[in-house]
Formats: sequence, structure tokens, C-alpha cells
Amino acid sequence: MHISKLHFIAATTEQAKQACVGGVRWVQLRVKNTPAAAWEEVARATQQVCRRYGATLIINDNPALARTIGADGVHLGKEDMPPAEARALLGAGPIIGGTANTFEDVQRLAAAGVDYIGMGPFRFTTTKQNLSPILGLEGYQAILGQARAAGIRTPIIAIGGILLADVPALLAAGLHGVAVSGAIAHAPDPAAEAALFLEQLHPQAIRS
Repeated sequence: MHISKLHFIAATTEQAKQACVGGVRWVQLRVKNTPAAAWEEVARATQQVCRRYGATLIINDNPALARTIGADGVHLGKEDMPPAEARALLGAGPIIGGTANTFEDVQRLAAAGVDYIGMGPFRFTTTKQNLSPILGLEGYQAILGQARAAGIRTPIIAIGGILLADVPALLAAGLHGVAVSGAIAHAPDPAAEAALFLEQLHPQAIRS
């Protein structure tokens, strides 16, 4: 299964569209404090955008909605449905990602068979409520070292306040990629900013 190096976390369909114009091919839709019918409406509209651009659509925190609309997968927070239950609900095909803040979280998610792990936060971010302890680069290096020693090969994505300048050091630490929200969504030109992130994450593709 291909797990993108750039996960864009969108709160709206328009944000997803701007990122896809810039080359993003993995959109996680995170909608908070919204009635179920309105959430489904946003999800279906975003799904149309993703299909137009050939992008993967992951629904945050809501396996039932992912199943209803036939999304590509779901991302589960630490307080959400366990991965095994989500797999039973969705079946073998859809992607399941999980959130980690510690090596113990990584172990648990890897044992549960998730397809990727979103680990963070890298630094303080206002995007997420109830923020877990901040990891920083040293935190990632320590946990990734433990994961390698334990033979864990699940792709790990950094998340939480990540900026363009952070990407080289995060890749050097051994992370598979990054998940970004505000750095792209709030940029003067979101599509151009998304393209810059992709250049940093795929330098060999740009040179070749």
C-alpha cells in the first residue's frame, strides 16, 4: 500500500481543492463540532474533489462516515474507535491510520495492523484541542530509534505545527513524511505552498 509523504489535513472542501491544485494527493478531512448531515455533505463534496485530482481521501475520527461514502480510509485519534473495530466495520480494503504520542502508542498501533501512524505533535499547534505532550525533533529521534530496534516498519508521519523549513530534519530523523494543515491552508497561495512541500519531500523527483 502506498502511503503518501505529504498528508494535507483539510477542514473544508475548498482547502482540499487548493492543496490538490498544488499537487497534494492525500487529504485527511477533519471536521469538528458539526452535525452529522453537514459533515457528510462536506465529506461527499471533498470526495468529488479528491476523485477529480486522483487523491486519497481519509476521514478523521469517523469510521461510520468513511464507510457510508466509500472513502479511501479513516484516521483514528487516541480516544476513537480501536483499529480492530474499525477494520471489522470497514473491511480489508480501506486504509486505517492511528495517532501516537509515545513509543507505547506506536507499538500498540503497529500490533493492531494500522497502515500508517501519525505521530506528534512536533510543536505547539492551535489546530488540535487537548494537545498531547510536544515531541520535538529529539522526541521523534528517540521513538523512531525504539521502533527500529523493535522491528516496527509501519510508516510514521510527523504532525503538529510543521513548517516547510522543518521537513529536511524530520526526513533525516527517519520519518516517512509529514502531515500539514495551517502551513498550507493559511499560506498566501496554498497551492504554491503545497508544491514547495512536495519538492522538499521528493527532492530526487524534482532533480530527475
